Amino acid sequence: MINKVLFALLLLVATIGSAQEISLSGTVKDSLGVGVDMANVIAINTATQGLESYGITNHAGLFKLKLKTGEQYTVKVTYLGFKPESFTFTAGEQDAVKDIVMQEQAAQLDEVDVTYEMPVSVKGDTIVYDTDAFVSGTEKKLKDVLENLPGIEINDDGQIEVEGKTVSKIMVEGKDFFDGDTKLAVENIPANALSKVEVLRNFNEVSQMKGLTNDDDNVALNIKLKEGKKNFWFGELTAGYGPDDRYLAHPKLFYYSPKYSINIITDLNNIGEVPFTRSDYRNFTGGFRNLNSRGGSSISTGADALGLSSAQNNRANDIDTKFAAANFSYAPMEGLDLSGFGIYSYTGTLMKSEGTTSYIASNDIESTTTNTDQTVHLGLAKLSAKYKPNEDFQLDFDALLKQSDDREEVNVLSISSITDQIDEVKKQKPLSVNQNLNIYYTLNEKNIFAVEAQYLYADEDPFYEAIRNEFAFVDIFPVDENQDVYNINQAKSVVTNKVDAKVDYYRVLGSKSNINLTLGTTQSNQNFNSNIFQILDNESVLNMSGDEFGNEVGFHVSDIYAGLHYKVISGIFTFNPGVTLHQFNVKNEQLGTVVEDNLTSLLPDLYINAQLKKSENLRFNYRVTRSFTDVSNFAQGYVLNNYNSLYSGNRDLESALNHNVSLNFFSFNMFNFTNIFANVAYTKRIDALKSGVNIIGINRVSSTINSNFDDESLTASGKYERTFGKIKASLQGNLGWSTTNNLVDNAQRTSNSLTQNYNAALSTNFKDAPNLELGYRYTVNNYENGDLETTFYTSRPYARFDASFLKNFIFTVDYDYYNYTDDADTISNTYSFLEADLTYQKKDSRWEYGIKGTNLLNTTTLNRDSTNELFFSTQAYFVQPRYLLLSVKYDL
Repeated sequence: MINKVLFALLLLVATIGSAQEISLSGTVKDSLGVGVDMANVIAINTATQGLESYGITNHAGLFKLKLKTGEQYTVKVTYLGFKPESFTFTAGEQDAVKDIVMQEQAAQLDEVDVTYEMPVSVKGDTIVYDTDAFVSGTEKKLKDVLENLPGIEINDDGQIEVEGKTVSKIMVEGKDFFDGDTKLAVENIPANALSKVEVLRNFNEVSQMKGLTNDDDNVALNIKLKEGKKNFWFGELTAGYGPDDRYLAHPKLFYYSPKYSINIITDLNNIGEVPFTRSDYRNFTGGFRNLNSRGGSSISTGADALGLSSAQNNRANDIDTKFAAANFSYAPMEGLDLSGFGIYSYTGTLMKSEGTTSYIASNDIESTTTNTDQTVHLGLAKLSAKYKPNEDFQLDFDALLKQSDDREEVNVLSISSITDQIDEVKKQKPLSVNQNLNIYYTLNEKNIFAVEAQYLYADEDPFYEAIRNEFAFVDIFPVDENQDVYNINQAKSVVTNKVDAKVDYYRVLGSKSNINLTLGTTQSNQNFNSNIFQILDNESVLNMSGDEFGNEVGFHVSDIYAGLHYKVISGIFTFNPGVTLHQFNVKNEQLGTVVEDNLTSLLPDLYINAQLKKSENLRFNYRVTRSFTDVSNFAQGYVLNNYNSLYSGNRDLESALNHNVSLNFFSFNMFNFTNIFANVAYTKRIDALKSGVNIIGINRVSSTINSNFDDESLTASGKYERTFGKIKASLQGNLGWSTTNNLVDNAQRTSNSLTQNYNAALSTNFKDAPNLELGYRYTVNNYENGDLETTFYTSRPYARFDASFLKNFIFTVDYDYYNYTDDADTISNTYSFLEADLTYQKKDSRWEYGIKGTNLLNTTTLNRDSTNELFFSTQAYFVQPRYLLLSVKYDL
């Protein structure tokens, strides 16, 4: 019934926005009769002088315009390097055909005069969108505008994707906007400040390096502001309040001029809107990159050793957020640019879940009720300098500081063969400093040098405490059992110093080929310490003595490498084969002895790009990589992961060898706005680092081993999107398959996982009518471990509606419906979320008034499931109740 109603609404909205139209089509050719690809064709209404329709020719020169019957138009055709053509056309009752012949001209007119009227134009690797052509007036933030642009989408993590590739950088007026993250721009830049969005494909920040390396997966966005937003402060001040003392405050200020820019973003609320999560913090690179990404080696330094809980889709039982961020750029002199940012985030989260875990080896079932109180303080600061006095020299320096203060208190009621009440405390204050120095020098047109170096310092201090009635590992630990409760504590310290440095020499052999020689090194040093102790009833401390209860480990990895790559363009193909020779030295010192491993590896890689058309290519990548784990997996003393998991490292671990193959296809047809991309990736891991686990009921003691069995994984994704007039249709699918091998109770066990996600959607983009998006998502998670198999299904129809009415009102609605089941019919849960927003703002007024509703259906729980080689788990996860807020906003 719900699906029928949603479909009827879409038909109604489409009918309202439709009008009687005819098609004007034809072919744009040059003087030799060859079709002109990506020529701009526009139709201007003679009476209103407004842009009525536009199109871009396909690879054969074909164009098509939709025009209203009875109207007269001036049709203009432009293409760089050709004389503009135009003609007058009156739309009759029937479709019409008109071919155009363009003549070449040596001196092209100003490019701005050629393309300024086009809603979409292509200039080499840059796609330019005139945002006014794609907005209806209901858009609030950059995110809302980007979702209207063909070929661009916002994924579930808030990241921007273009042609299936994640956008790595956002700039505003050519200046970095919080380098290393795109979510802050998407959620905060006002929609009414935008003039154009430039998609920079094959992006490279260093002009000297462009074309020398493979930049096909590098995509950046540059936001162009309206003239009234330059050299003036702009932004907004928003405040809201509702029952139960719910509030929000969003002051945001922006200033852009040719010499400097300032961005200030703040956000305070307790309605569940989290502007900066711990996941965002961990993934925030600050623009730093892996220097040896093409060389084939990967040396881990570990991350987030505490394993804090995470909110489900920013939903929890209660969330309180305080956030402040500032970004600046300044050009004190020609050739020198300074920039940086500072970010502070506080999030207080209450989480509650009820779950069931089925343990495969022991056939035990554990039911848990978990309450979590988490407070997280996150801080980042970055300073960057770029010095480029001329086209032949560039020097970059970056320094990024990251520090957090995390505390989590967890109360678990565990019911299995016994009932146990567990109170856990996890806390840490990790600190890291990352510095980067790059020098690029062009000796002459044939010889180019690049020197890149990074230094990482990290200090982690995770602390764990568990207070419980029953201690699972009394047979292993010398605890005092004559206590009212067990109070077990563990303190850890991990200090990392890592240096990456390399020198690249490029010999340009011609306009279509070059040779790249690389010399580099990675030196990683880590020191690990831990100790476990029991606090007794009288508050005295019982330290666990013995090598198995304490760790003092020194761990060093040295990688010295030399690489050779050759790049050549032949016809539509680009070939870039290469090979890197590595000399590895790995040693760990603990228990009074040293274990050392010396290894020489020759790691090949191959890149092939077939440029089928200007906006259509097929890319093949093959790479052999060698990966090294971090010090925590080498430390042989026991480590408590949580109340029922104990870990002991393996000092004899070796590196793993990975074979990675990927095939990527994308096609963006500007003629009919068809966007197609597909990706397939296969990985085979040899000597993979896997778990060796012994199971005792619901408890486990694990270590890490080099598996003699090969692990494999395959991922595939694809999307088809096409615009039919004012309606956009899309179909997308993602598939992930993996098979892994672990040692469980000294027996090899194979685990298989198959996840499938499908999404179909229809959406409208009318300027003078309501807009509606209808979609359906279907997820299948199939897990197979040993002789047990289970499958979970989630059906999710959804709808998005926005309308402007009575000139000054805007109404938006988001609705998601979930039906969660399993193949055994033991789980069946149906729930939905409804969000709505109504705002009022008179024309030319700076004041906006609104009412906002979250979780209007007052849904209490949502579901999630997971699996590994040990168990299947499904959980009911409690979320915030219904909230209503009144808000007021002032536009600066």
